[in-house]
Amino acid sequence: MKALSGEIRAEHLRRMAAGRVDVCVIGGGITGAGVALEAASRGASVALIERNDFASGTSSWSTKLVHGGIRYLPQGQVALVREALHERATLLKIAPHLVWPLAFVLPIYDTTRRPIGVPVSLPRGIGVGMAMEIGLTAYDVLAGKQNIARHRHISADEAVQDVPGLKTNGLKSAFVYSDAGTNDTKLVVTIIRTAVEQGAMVANYTEATGFVQENGQIVGIEARDTITGETVTIAARHVVNATGVWAERVESLGTRDPQVQVLPAKGIHLVVDAAKVGVTNDAVVLPETEDGRLIFIVPWQGRAVIGTTDTPGGDIERPRADADEIAYVLRTTNGSIRARLTEADIISTYAGYRPLVRRRDGAKSAALARTHAVLSSSNGLVTIVGGKLTTYRRMAQETLDTLELHGLNIRASVTDHLPLAGADGYGHWKRTLPVEAAKRGLDADMAAHLLQSYGSDAPLILALIDDDALLAARMAPDLPVIFAEALFAVRYEMAMTVDDVLSRRTRLSLIDRAHGFDAAADVAAILGDALGWDAAERTRQVESYRATVEDLHIPVSARDAAVAMAVPR
Repeated sequence: MKALSGEIRAEHLRRMAAGRVDVCVIGGGITGAGVALEAASRGASVALIERNDFASGTSSWSTKLVHGGIRYLPQGQVALVREALHERATLLKIAPHLVWPLAFVLPIYDTTRRPIGVPVSLPRGIGVGMAMEIGLTAYDVLAGKQNIARHRHISADEAVQDVPGLKTNGLKSAFVYSDAGTNDTKLVVTIIRTAVEQGAMVANYTEATGFVQENGQIVGIEARDTITGETVTIAARHVVNATGVWAERVESLGTRDPQVQVLPAKGIHLVVDAAKVGVTNDAVVLPETEDGRLIFIVPWQGRAVIGTTDTPGGDIERPRADADEIAYVLRTTNGSIRARLTEADIISTYAGYRPLVRRRDGAKSAALARTHAVLSSSNGLVTIVGGKLTTYRRMAQETLDTLELHGLNIRASVTDHLPLAGADGYGHWKRTLPVEAAKRGLDADMAAHLLQSYGSDAPLILALIDDDALLAARMAPDLPVIFAEALFAVRYEMAMTVDDVLSRRTRLSLIDRAHGFDAAADVAAILGDALGWDAAERTRQVESYRATVEDLHIPVSARDAAVAMAVPR
């Protein structure tokens, strides 16, 4: 396995500046990572740059699902659902450690009228069961032989056995269907690591500041290393803009008349204790919402993630869950669970922006909003926009097919059967890692966490513990995350800041009630030793991390209460 450290980052930047690559990808989210892997695995030389950390934008704020998009069936978007279900099956095969089958329980109450966004309200609920049976059968059929499990119609008693937290008053029955869960940021970083294994060069904290053009055609990019302040020119035969909600802004660097207009739509999520809502194994689909969207309660990392919303506009540089959005999610959730959630039950909140797109020539946005589009500009820039985390691989394939039409000489795609880093040998280590972990004093939950996060690369974590037994300690007392993961992140996942480790490589900022604050100084020491930080920089890193988390992930009233308690009286 190749190292992916700060030193490798600097080396990659030097190599990017020294030659000419076939493809330069701007954007290190799921889309850009997928394009880089697709290009590198098809024989192209590749450079990828990301202005912040990998997966620091929309890709880190998903509902943690790899799914077919069942709510698109009532809208008639059959092709979109079929494609997503195919990609779900592919990801279960090429990344079994990062994508896992997950059962979804959809309760039906006597007040249910429009389950999963059925376009018409069913009077007195007559026909709800039949409508669900038809829809879920279609979902199974579209999945074909790759289906995880056929849907089931179960009684109210069986539903409560599966999900003890369900409200029983008025519960008539429930439907159970299958999709998959994932760790979104770990998936992105793993795809990038796999791309590097295939020969790609990558650098986070490297911002595209302009395009190099000759005779009206883009032949490279100007970029700035935001850590050192140095600038670099990357010559490239083809440039791909894979920056999501920032796609319009990046396109504007090369033209005064960008063809893409991005309409950001904000979705928020709440993170609570899974036991509080009684959702620990199966996920729940809340049957109805005020605005016809689906809200999921998803068991994840020992917590429950609840969301999402769909609010147009907002500050894409500072995605936050507003008070009215939090109240909406709490109100909707409380309609279907026994416990009455309040803001005091929220461990953390997060928000992200989906790039809904329309052409500036007046074409409707609806056709592109939930699918994706590959657009070519007259200056040669190729922009990939829209889509879903689940379909990143298909988006990457179409992007490379477009570059092939533009003259790129590449091989056929192999990513539908190319294992992602940590997948090869996963079956062996699934059987043997618990024993090896126990020899090093790791509990069963810690071994399970390492397998689900790193797959067959988990033994590298054990090797770090062999060198320093203190790294086996938990970062938080009730969570399986350990300090060895911080060292792994800085050596193998290009983590450059404390925030990288606690917010994206481990997600402690979201799942720990203390948000990783207690572990931050020790993480800074681990990264500081690896990256050469002095005492002042280590302190600055901890303070910066705390400020970011307090701003983005803690509800305003909770922050105000904490401040009030801290003020001397």
